[in-house]
Parts: sequence; structure tokens; C-alpha cells
Amino acid sequence: MAIPFVGSIVSFVVALLVGGLAIYLSARVVVDVDDYGHAVVTALLGALGWALTSWIPLIGSLVALVVWVGVINWRYPGGWVKAGIIGLGAWVAALVVLFVVNAVFGLGVGAFGVPGI
Repeated sequence: MAIPFVGSIVSFVVALLVGGLAIYLSARVVVDVDDYGHAVVTALLGALGWALTSWIPLIGSLVALVVWVGVINWRYPGGWVKAGIIGLGAWVAALVVLFVVNAVFGLGVGAFGVPGI
């Protein structure tokens, strides 16, 4: 007998790994940091920051986006501009990775740690 929440845990882990992959690919190109584990932790912290701030009425999404880019800025060298570029690159990379994964495997997964995906 399967434990009921195993599917949720697997979905969370896959989505976190995809979000981490997107950040990894972008950070690798923008600031030449080659550490997938670092990217996965960044995705987790960014998602946490997003969850803690996005509920704010009227400006929550904007505040959450600044917090998410701030997490990237804190975790990677290069300052706010490069962090924003990493974030944009991660968003595009997540779209591409998810399109391929979902088209090939038909999983319907998302990217945890990359907003809007």
C-alpha cells in the first residue's frame, strides 16, 4: 500500500530540481558559477521568500519578486543587475525545460523556486 502523500513529495522534489536546474543554467551563463546544489538551495530559499511575501495586498507580487531577486543576489556574485539577469534567465530556462519535459513525458510538472512557472 502506497503512502498517500508520496505523490506530493515526488512532485515537490521534481519541481524543486527543475527550478534548481533553471537557476543553475542561468547562473552558469551569467556569473560562471558551476554548482547545481547551490542552485537548488537558492530555488528553495527563493520560493520560501516568495511564499512569505506574496500574500501582501496590492504589492505582494512586486515585493515577492524583489525578495526572490534579492535571494539570488545574496547567493551569487555580481550585484542586483546580474541577479536580475540570472532571474530572467532562470525563468526562460524553466519554461524551456518544462516544455520539453512535459511534452516528452506528459508529466505536467512545474518549477518550484522560479516565480510564475
